[in-house]
Amino acid sequence: MVDTATGKANARAATAERTQLLSTLHIKQITANLTEELRHLVLWPDKPLDYVRLDDDKYGHHFGAFVSSRDSPVAVISIFFEPVPSSVINGCTASTGNGTSARFRKFACHPQFQGRGIGTRLLRYATSYCSSAGATVLWCDARLSSSEWYEKRGLIQFGSTFFKDKVEYTRMKMVLQDSDSEAEGSCDH
Repeated sequence: MVDTATGKANARAATAERTQLLSTLHIKQITANLTEELRHLVLWPDKPLDYVRLDDDKYGHHFGAFVSSRDSPVAVISIFFEPVPSSVINGCTASTGNGTSARFRKFACHPQFQGRGIGTRLLRYATSYCSSAGATVLWCDARLSSSEWYEKRGLIQFGSTFFKDKVEYTRMKMVLQDSDSEAEGSCDH
């Protein structure tokens, strides 16, 4: 059993490490091919590399999160400006209103860097990017096993669950701006 003093010292060390890591984090736009290795490792390691490539990658806006100790991204996300699929929620039609919507896909954080705030920071960056580009809604197809993580960052589920291969998914969205262009969505990580 770890004594209280040792436990507190370990917690302080972990907090210091996380703070240091996030202080050196750099997010920048990258090419689609720089997302593939991480997409494959995290999302579909049992599939061939081609499985994580999207036909629409050439139209996407791809971002990577980098730390000073690595040349390759430790987290990636791809943004596509496309409409939210219409769904029925509690008898009401889900709608994006008159604004533009953005979809993020292939969001992945290297397992060695998960739980350190990098994914949340990258999602927050993507949210800001989409809002600045005029999107009023940000949405994704999220693995059901990750939906709680997204909910903590301001996304809500809509529509029915579905499967891709043998993995259960749900659709999630976040309102970025209301009709007066004021931000309503938020992320914290």
